[in-house]
Amino acid sequence: MKYVVRRKVKADSCIGLIILSLFGDIKQYAIKAIKMTGLGTSFISIKWLSDRVILSVLLTLLLFLSADVRAQVLQPRRFEIPIGQNETNFEIIPAQDEGLFLYRAFTGTRSGQLHLIHLDTAFAEKWSGFLPVEKNYFVIGKKAYNSQLYLLLRYKDYSKNDFILIIVDGATGNYTRRIIKGYIPFSPTEFQVARAAVLIGGYYNKVPIVLHFSLANFQSRVLPGIFNESGELNQIRVNEDGNFDVLISALNFQKQRTLWVKNYDVQGNLLRNFTLDVQDNRHLIFGRSLKATNDIQIIAGVYGSRSAEFSRGIFIASIDPSGLQKIRYYNFGDLENFFKYMKAKREKRVKDRIERRKIKGKKIKFNYRFLVHELVSYKDQFVLLGEAFYPKYSSVSPYGSFFSPIGRPANGMIQNGRIFEGYFYTHAVVMGFTPEGNLLWDNSFEINDVRTFTLEQFVKLDVDNDEIALLYLYENQLRTKLIRDNDVIEGKTTDPIITGSVNDVVKKSGSTNKLEYWYSEYLYAYGVQEIESQVKGQRNKRVFYINKVKHVD
Repeated sequence: MKYVVRRKVKADSCIGLIILSLFGDIKQYAIKAIKMTGLGTSFISIKWLSDRVILSVLLTLLLFLSADVRAQVLQPRRFEIPIGQNETNFEIIPAQDEGLFLYRAFTGTRSGQLHLIHLDTAFAEKWSGFLPVEKNYFVIGKKAYNSQLYLLLRYKDYSKNDFILIIVDGATGNYTRRIIKGYIPFSPTEFQVARAAVLIGGYYNKVPIVLHFSLANFQSRVLPGIFNESGELNQIRVNEDGNFDVLISALNFQKQRTLWVKNYDVQGNLLRNFTLDVQDNRHLIFGRSLKATNDIQIIAGVYGSRSAEFSRGIFIASIDPSGLQKIRYYNFGDLENFFKYMKAKREKRVKDRIERRKIKGKKIKFNYRFLVHELVSYKDQFVLLGEAFYPKYSSVSPYGSFFSPIGRPANGMIQNGRIFEGYFYTHAVVMGFTPEGNLLWDNSFEINDVRTFTLEQFVKLDVDNDEIALLYLYENQLRTKLIRDNDVIEGKTTDPIITGSVNDVVKKSGSTNKLEYWYSEYLYAYGVQEIESQVKGQRNKRVFYINKVKHVD
């Protein structure tokens, strides 16, 4: 892996003048260098200053410019709402270039209300208000689509199977309410909105099902051809033409785990139903779908052993309209940068072991828990993003201890006599493929300190025509890495979340702070901060914040 040094022309020239001033006419070059920084007006009397003072200023500028020539994370806008210690945080639904929807539910004396706010992309409020909901109904799905906000609610238990769908007009805030017949008490896990339908995916007795609710005739039905056996619902992907795909991981007739791919039209009619053909002793555990040009479908994910708990590598499949499949497999040990998250000595030991096994003709086996999150188009190729993680447990004494009495753990959950402390992430992996599934390059991004109790995506992609920025948020710091294929353009950098005032200092940042995609090249960071003001007489505050984020080279 090569490190490519990035420098801006203006900064290069300025630093060059500073260096020349150290060896030549200090005032002549110093005045030019300071003027180039835009600080000339602050040094009106510079020609009257002593060489020693000017030298001190130049050295400070040199340090400043050397640190500032890297690519930057800009935060041009911020929105914040003061909240109390016991108040519920807001949830955010991005609506592309039409802004953001915010909502939070009220309980207790104001049970049965949702507080809604609609912001534009500059965080100006379009409208806000309170929406009444039936008692004991909770929001389980949310999606913005075609200038409207869709909220899916269900009853607190399985005594009522019907869902409530609330559709809010983004321009006016007016809303309509629809009842979706659930028919059976299934557990919903996924919610999508297509051009003319709402899709609710979930499980009934471990069997995956998808409920289709038509926005034309307001009728619901279970989609045909989903499955009759236990399996795992991997994805419901809505395509630009309104058609959608359902991916299910399950056993085939040869008792191998593979992916069942089901294509539906807008009305929910089954168009195509097939499985991916797997090689002997390889099991496809999890996958993501993408429709490419010429109606070619790309499916990428992880393969492993029969247990489906650990992955041994990445697969990528290409299916043409006739159904012809091409599947390629890439062992983790064959990737150039998969182990870059390790310390240098450990990485070298691992790679040396791989080479020894290759020379001896032995198989390379690495077991990782790995999830593929994204599959996106990039120039004339496709980019896959996934993250490696591991669960952590600690033993619990049946007698407790003086410091840790018996009872519910503060953060974890007790499972089989052990405390589940959460999922810890090690690194993200980015890979580039041709439309035929040939690997072009791979890269990685170390993830430090992140822990969660639900598996979710942390690292985000910012893709432009030449480079890819990888970003994630942890404890009030935006962490970034810039790559170009196998090369690292810029190693990990950090930028703090900017507050609303230069006098505000973040004393504590909430554990639920996240970074999410928004529109075009923009993302947004959000969460809760406890802020201390440096202005005498001003009180500290606890705020829910949203920062607009953009990565620039």
